[in-house]
Amino acid sequence: MSTLTAVRAHDRATTAAGTVLLLHGFGSHEHDLAGLGDLVSDTLPWVSLRAPLALSPRGFAWFPVVTPGSPDPASVATATDAIWAWVDEYLGADAPVIPLGFSQGGLMATQLLRTRPDRVRATVVLGGFVQAAEQPVDEELARSRPPVFWGRGADDHVIAEHAIDRTTQWLPAHSTLVEKVYPGLGHGIDGRELADVRAFLAERTS
Repeated sequence: MSTLTAVRAHDRATTAAGTVLLLHGFGSHEHDLAGLGDLVSDTLPWVSLRAPLALSPRGFAWFPVVTPGSPDPASVATATDAIWAWVDEYLGADAPVIPLGFSQGGLMATQLLRTRPDRVRATVVLGGFVQAAEQPVDEELARSRPPVFWGRGADDHVIAEHAIDRTTQWLPAHSTLVEKVYPGLGHGIDGRELADVRAFLAERTS
């Protein structure tokens, strides 16, 4: 049984287009991104998950930060399994999802794509990156090129430069990428980015 905690949009029925999975960043919690569910779509159901690693009473993480931008693959795999366990238990073993993650949650969004691409309708990475460790379906993704939105601030100095460089190389080679860099934005999310995400999801889930 999954131990993850979630906030859900109970007024929206499950659709064939999938459920948006909101995945927060390091040190945050499930309520942090919950407000984005209604902003990125008027119709898609959404779920905001709390990461399993407790840092404080109100702060959680998907994996420990030891070397910024280069997480331990085993810790990432454990978090990925926890998310899929929640999805399978509460949404269904065949339920399609649309991972939308910020910062560390952005990496988790790409991990869902890199582990069960057949379940992922589209992926949204905000201020995040991909891990270096190869995944079993990376070659399949290089052929299928699923849709990915990657947005980040031009003034974001939180994510390690080598992680951004890695992501800049990996995503175009493994996805049909929509990449946006926002002048004046640091490590955060603003209205410009949300409008672009909304358009991205509308085009791919209508």
